[in-house]
Amino acid sequence: MAAGRIGVVIVAAGRGERAGQSGEGPKQYRRIGGEPVIRRTLRAFRDHPAVSDIAVAIHPDDSELFRDAAGELASGVIVVHGGATRQASTRLALLSLVERGLDAALIHDAVRPFVDASLIDRVVDGLADGCGSLPAMPVSDTLKKGGMSGIVAGTVPRAGLFAAQTPQGFPFAAILDAHERAFSAGRSDFTDDAAIAEWADIPVRLVEGSADNVKLTWAREIEMANARLSAAGFPDVRTGNGYDVHSFEDGDHVMLCGVPIPHGRRLSGHSDADVGLHALTDALLATCGAGDIGTHFPPSDMKWKGAASRIFVEEAVRIVRARGGRIANADITLIAEAPKVGPHRTAMTQALSAMLGIAPDRVSVKATTNEKLGFIGREEGIAAIATATVVYPGELPE
Repeated sequence: MAAGRIGVVIVAAGRGERAGQSGEGPKQYRRIGGEPVIRRTLRAFRDHPAVSDIAVAIHPDDSELFRDAAGELASGVIVVHGGATRQASTRLALLSLVERGLDAALIHDAVRPFVDASLIDRVVDGLADGCGSLPAMPVSDTLKKGGMSGIVAGTVPRAGLFAAQTPQGFPFAAILDAHERAFSAGRSDFTDDAAIAEWADIPVRLVEGSADNVKLTWAREIEMANARLSAAGFPDVRTGNGYDVHSFEDGDHVMLCGVPIPHGRRLSGHSDADVGLHALTDALLATCGAGDIGTHFPPSDMKWKGAASRIFVEEAVRIVRARGGRIANADITLIAEAPKVGPHRTAMTQALSAMLGIAPDRVSVKATTNEKLGFIGREEGIAAIATATVVYPGELPE
């Protein structure tokens, strides 16, 4: 079965009420270690060589949340709107994969972000002879049965008991048929897909789970996961540089770092030719290998003719944040004989602070001349150099 075509269903349509309210949205979109939970989960399967297709079931209200959280990992992923229950969402996601010619499906909870390649391998290896594959851990706690008025009614023997995890793997046609039969029978009370498989007489093989593969259910568990990741290794701090230059043409002002400055000429360019913001856009994109300003805003596209360059910076910020990046600071040096930058530095700093979403003391705007040398010295144009520092989730590779 390991050589067959394997798809993955990630169930992410829940509201996560038990985790409490958060401005980041349901628990699958909350950040741990600076990165959304669902992004970590998605990466584990996108990076696994056995996985060919992925479908994610999300709540109908969460399209923008998912797009921002997944970032570039959303490319090629099938996104479907889930149903009222986990079972309904899983069925809809399986149906979206029908045309992919799959041999097997792995079904996983989005809020288990610590799934790793070795666990996925064990589940895939357990798929043989028409069996499902269920990762599980032996129950180690003593189990008690509750009685009336909160009095213990007895001790449940734990021998042979296991705590089920995900991803749970099944032959694709068999698990889809089981879901369809349960749907037709009006059964919506199954708590996991192994239970549906048992009901449908699909044998399910136990494989070794992982103690790290925890499900984030409560707010405290999310806090602990964040602390665990935030304390790991060397932080992944990256620095990007950008350079831009524009010549002068007839006009009555220049745009520099988002601020219009009266001047006898303007800078020539397809957009508003703000050299400071163009250099900063390249610096931000460089921190995550996302190309340059021309990649995202080609001058051949008339859509950007005369556009405000803050649009470019804000898109670069969105790309950085979608990958879990936190902007630490930005430094811009403007190189020009004129106009004078000093009187406008405070306005520039405030504009940059708003675009980047960081405090003004993390923004630096400097200016220098070219000592009358070269095209800048001849006042034929203005250049800018920008540096951005961004901290990404995870740790620095060895």
